[in-house]
Amino acid sequence: MTTSEQGSSLTDIKACVFDAYGTLFDFNSGVMRCRDDIGEAAERLSDIWRQKQLQYTWLRSLMGRHADFWQVTGEALDFALAAVAIDNAKLRQRLMALYRELDTFPEVTDVLTSLKQGGMQTAILSNGAPDMLNAGVTAAGLENLLDAVLSVEDVGVFKPDPRVYQLAVDRFGVAPASICFMSSNGWDAVGAAAFGFRVVWVNRYKQPAEQLPAHADVELESLSPLPGLLGLTTG
Repeated sequence: MTTSEQGSSLTDIKACVFDAYGTLFDFNSGVMRCRDDIGEAAERLSDIWRQKQLQYTWLRSLMGRHADFWQVTGEALDFALAAVAIDNAKLRQRLMALYRELDTFPEVTDVLTSLKQGGMQTAILSNGAPDMLNAGVTAAGLENLLDAVLSVEDVGVFKPDPRVYQLAVDRFGVAPASICFMSSNGWDAVGAAAFGFRVVWVNRYKQPAEQLPAHADVELESLSPLPGLLGLTTG
């Protein structure tokens, strides 16, 4: 069952693996930095961009027509700009550049620091292409808080294909049940749970639970309680 953060715990975890976009990095932050240029369409643009970005990953996987996440992100942005009737090449260029240096959510650095101080192995496991992930990690100053940055490009298919989650098992050499996976995306949390990870759904956007044949172990509103759930001291 899905539990709230109160009274929950996760035991025998050897590694904490995080989705990137929406979980560590705020995918809305680039658009918000350009709000003055975009105007009242900013929130709608951001919503459409994200929806199409995810849809294109699923459709490309089903079609067997993989392209890396940087290309997919650009194609989704083109759709979103057209949907809000914006034709501005300089703005497009700026938005794509900002996607390489997105803001992290406020608690991210402190939580990763607590995990590392507690002896936990940590990684990102993301749809992102390696260069865009590495750029984001560097911009956020997270390099020393992560043991690995894992990209779907190593298997050429997007989440929630089980081959993606297997990357973390292969990297850390532990059973799926010894990995705690964090994602803000309900569909990703379900995919990881179906694979066999212990899963924390970081429901930042207060979404209803997905009606799919798997579920997260724990539901949180942010990553802040995670070290305590793992039995790590946070002081």
